Amino acid sequence: MVGCFFTYLCEMKPTVYFSWIKDKKYKEVWDIQTSIHQNLVTRKLDFRRTNAENSILLKQENQLIFCEHFPVFTLGKSGSMDHLLLSEQALQEDEIEFFKINRGGDITYHGPGQITGYPIFDLDEFFNDVHKYVRYLEEAIIKLIAEFDLEGIRIPENTGVWLPPDNKSDKYRKICAIGVHMSRWVTLHGFAFNVNTDLSYFDKIIPCGIQDYNKSVTSLAIETGYAHNLQDVGDRLATIFSELFDFELIK
Repeated sequence: MVGCFFTYLCEMKPTVYFSWIKDKKYKEVWDIQTSIHQNLVTRKLDFRRTNAENSILLKQENQLIFCEHFPVFTLGKSGSMDHLLLSEQALQEDEIEFFKINRGGDITYHGPGQITGYPIFDLDEFFNDVHKYVRYLEEAIIKLIAEFDLEGIRIPENTGVWLPPDNKSDKYRKICAIGVHMSRWVTLHGFAFNVNTDLSYFDKIIPCGIQDYNKSVTSLAIETGYAHNLQDVGDRLATIFSELFDFELIK
């Protein structure tokens, strides 16, 4: 019976709790993320210390959080301040927040009409591969936009999801930016998927530090020609995540 019990535990899918956060300042959401992240790390380390000689498995309470932020620019740890094209005074006048944060990548924008996703996963329950994790984030968006007859592609030197040149545009258009952080195999930060986003905010920065003449940003609304219900799009995306990462989604 003991052997059967441990086999059952090993075959159980990871559990992920899904939620939306709206109407909170960026720093509030960052603090929530950080608290959840630290709790997962601490719980894992404490569990390992107290069960070092046992075969008991830890089941973490992973989180998938989707946000619709107020306008904010965030700069990753490898980014350049030169890619912010506004002065501090202009930021205040335009009511845009700005934060330097601990994810990878350069500068990007979060705001209304965009799904900013924060998977806080203990990858010990999934797979220990950072590259694969980022590819899975991209793949979730690629699968979602395919349902709207859009072809999402990867550009090896530019992480994220892009649309190729077509009869609508001669440029590669970025529809989703990705920037992550990881500690003890627990993930933090995530992706920014433009659904109904006001793209004029991207004119105030050099998005992701990319200055190529043949690259720009886009949104699901621009590409399909109509606005979308953000909640419906996000709920569908959460389901795609559960299928791709093979976890039990709890709403």
